[in-house]
Amino acid sequence: MTGPDAPHTVAVLGTGTIALGWTALFAAAGFDVRVSSTRADAEDHVHRSLPLYARSMPGGPVPPDKLRARLSFHGTVAEAAAGAQVVQENVLENLALKQEVFRSVDEAAPGALLLSSTSTLLPADLGARLDTPGRVMVGHPFNPPHIVPLVEVVAAEDADPAQVRAALDLYRGLGKTPVLLRRAVPGFVANRLQSALLRESIHLVREGVVTVGELDDIVTASIGSRWATTGPFRAFHLGGGAGGLRHLMAHLGDGLERSWAGLGNPPVDDALKEKLLTQADEAFGTYDYTRLAAWRDQAQNAVIAAVRDTGSVEDVRLES
Repeated sequence: MTGPDAPHTVAVLGTGTIALGWTALFAAAGFDVRVSSTRADAEDHVHRSLPLYARSMPGGPVPPDKLRARLSFHGTVAEAAAGAQVVQENVLENLALKQEVFRSVDEAAPGALLLSSTSTLLPADLGARLDTPGRVMVGHPFNPPHIVPLVEVVAAEDADPAQVRAALDLYRGLGKTPVLLRRAVPGFVANRLQSALLRESIHLVREGVVTVGELDDIVTASIGSRWATTGPFRAFHLGGGAGGLRHLMAHLGDGLERSWAGLGNPPVDDALKEKLLTQADEAFGTYDYTRLAAWRDQAQNAVIAAVRDTGSVEDVRLES
């Protein structure tokens, strides 16, 4: 959003991984960021963490001190929300806690956009204790939120359409790809897709078909790179050749249900947990979060930039 009425101050509630990504992104975009956290060392924690995010901003590295200069720290969510035009909530995934947070924020910032990063809770439940429950919307990012473009926006049925548009404009202004879900469903969309793939991945490892490391290699060397450019439906559309999806469905459609029936539903018992953890240690070695996250962020930015620079389908010129 741009112009004199565009928001310029945002309250970020929480200092976990998702909250840190939002804090860095909002600060890099020029917002004054009011941070609230229950951590006694919140300010030191955020300042120590910022370099990891600052070096991997989508537009290129940003000096951490430039981000720090836009931050202020507040003891309560109400203090952080006061004067903010946007509130991005990231507290623990506990409905009663989030409801209390939004009740406090509603009183402190009556005109602000109220957004939750929740990955499981529905907006109608989050706003249930407010006089205007529809004020609370979900703005669910994908990790890491300062890099991955998607934000799933979920609004209650009684949400103000103008507020919904404002949320979409806010995220677009940050360079995100917001998608407004047409209906609120538990888990939203991206996590439901991820969960389906993870379930079958765990099943295949449990059955001894592949190891954890081999499964990851299969995904990144096939559907992972494909999905960076072509979603599942377009991929199947292309799978039908010149006849597209109609041709594919005519020939393979009847077999889809049979293939789904063969998918696994593994019990996540102690034996399975130990198998996954042992194989993960063997595949990935010593876990160094900072180094691994920095590599992931660098690679993710490279993929996004490469796809963006390729242009659209309309830009393709075929030789005659």
